[in-house]
Formats: sequence, C-alpha cells, structure tokens
Amino acid sequence: MSSINTNASAMNALATLRNVNSSLNQTQDRISTGLKVSSGKDNAAYFAISETMKGDSGMTKAVNESLTLTKNSVATARLGAEQFSDLATEFRDKVAFAQENKGGLGEIEADLTRLVADMAAIMSQSTFNGDDLVNAAKSDNAATPAASTPLALDVYGGTATASTSAAAADRQIITGISRDAGGTLQTTKITVSPVDLNKQLETFSAIATDFSTRAAATGDVDTDGTIDGDQYLANVLTLADTATQATVDAATSLGQSEKSIERQQEFLTKLSDNLDSGVGAMVDANMEEEAARLQALQVQQQLASQSLSIANQAPQNILSLFR
Repeated sequence: MSSINTNASAMNALATLRNVNSSLNQTQDRISTGLKVSSGKDNAAYFAISETMKGDSGMTKAVNESLTLTKNSVATARLGAEQFSDLATEFRDKVAFAQENKGGLGEIEADLTRLVADMAAIMSQSTFNGDDLVNAAKSDNAATPAASTPLALDVYGGTATASTSAAAADRQIITGISRDAGGTLQTTKITVSPVDLNKQLETFSAIATDFSTRAAATGDVDTDGTIDGDQYLANVLTLADTATQATVDAATSLGQSEKSIERQQEFLTKLSDNLDSGVGAMVDANMEEEAARLQALQVQQQLASQSLSIANQAPQNILSLFR
C-alpha cells in the first residue's frame, strides 16, 4: 500500500543519514582533537583513569623540577666543599713541610693565613639561590638554630673540643609521589645532610695564628703549660690532618646526595614518559584509522542523501494513477 501521508522509505533513509552524520561528526572531532576519549560521555572508565594518570604525571614532573633546584644547591655546595678540601690538603702539606724546614716559617705562616682566607671566601660563595649547605651552623637552614659558641681549640696541646654551634637539620627531600591500592597519595623522600665546615675553618685559622713563633721556639713546656717547637708542629700536623679528612668526608657526603638526586630525576623522567604513554594508549585517536573512516563515512553520507532523495520521489509515482 502506498500512502501520501507516511513515507516509510524516506523515514528509513533519513534515519540512516542521521546515523552517518553523527558518526561523521564524531570522526571529525577525533581528527581535530586527536582524542578518541575527550570527555566522560565517550568512555567514562577510560576518562576517569586517564584524568587521574594525567594528574600523577603532572605531580611527577613538578617533583622533578623541584629536584632540579635542590640538585643545583647540592652541586654548588659539593663544588665548594671539594675546593675547600683541596685547600685543606695544601694547608696540611705546608704544615708537614715545616716539620724539617725551620728556615722559612714566616713565609709558611703567610701561606697558611692566605689559605685560611681563601677557605673562608669559598664557604661564603658556595650558595645557590641563597641556599647554604656548607656553612650550616651559621645559616638559616637549622630547624632550631642555637647560639653559636667559639670552637675550643688547643693547638699547642694537640686537642680540639667540638663546637657547640647548632648544625642544620637534615633535609627531607620529596623524590616521588605515588598512590596506594586505595588511591591515597604516598610520598617518598631522601635525606640530604648539610655539612658544617666552620669547625675545620676555625682549626686551620687557629693553627695559622702565631705559627712561625711557636714552631721556632725551643720546644720546652712554657710556664703557661703550652707546648712549642717540634712537639707543637707534631700536634698541629695531627690537627690539620684530622680537619682535612673531615673536609673530604663533607665533600663525599654532598657528592653522594647529588648522585642520589640525579638517579631519582632520571627515574622520574622515565616514569612521567611512561604515564603519558599509558594515557595516550587509552584516549588518543588512531589517526590512520580515523582518516580511513572519514573517507568511508563521506561516501556513506552521499549514498544516504541519494537514497533519501529517491525515497522522497516515490509519492510522485502515485500521480500517474490519476492521469
């Protein structure tokens, strides 16, 4: 039966055209955005997971960038500590040279005084963006800084009492953020220990003071109980060697911290790349497939339009019955 009120063929052709147009619009959106899941309506599960992973990737990159500042601070401190250690070694060698060379004690003392001044300059300059990791006792890095008291140093008796200056607390550096099984954020940290070269600087400074006078003396015990001469030289050489070893330990500690940060940054870089790759696998459109689908849908659109045109012409055939 034919009807001029209801054209079932045209309705079917129109429904087909609507579906083709909808698919075509979706494909064009994927091509223009590069995403097959751009909102929750596309795929709710993938969208939720991808948004969480994007957030995790962003936090990982932020931690990595923050570690760059910390690494620069540690690297600067390590460089200063190593240079300080080199000068300390030179200082100790000059003290050792004086053991059997009494003729140039005045020149040796002048060299020692200059080395102490250079050490102090290096300590003051070994900062990055105001962060001081080699002058810990005198910096603002201490969690509870206390009043600093001078180092009790008896270079004549060969003893040194530890300084009571407050050393800075260890730094707890965040190196990563992850989620547990329940989705709660968890942080991982490493410890960076600031070093204090003040005691060593004070030791070298005390040795350099009146070095030539004490070293050139007879070596007898003075009325004030101090020791001069060869015994004095032996004592200060021991003190200089102990202080030098401490500077080596400080430089080594900072070097280990710097290397640990570098390893963590390398891992974070790979981790963020992996997270981004995982997100892309879920939400990125396959452009080769979308390009092929676009061409197919354009052909289907043309055919659906032609089919609709043919269906709309069907009622015209009824007119021939009335001729």
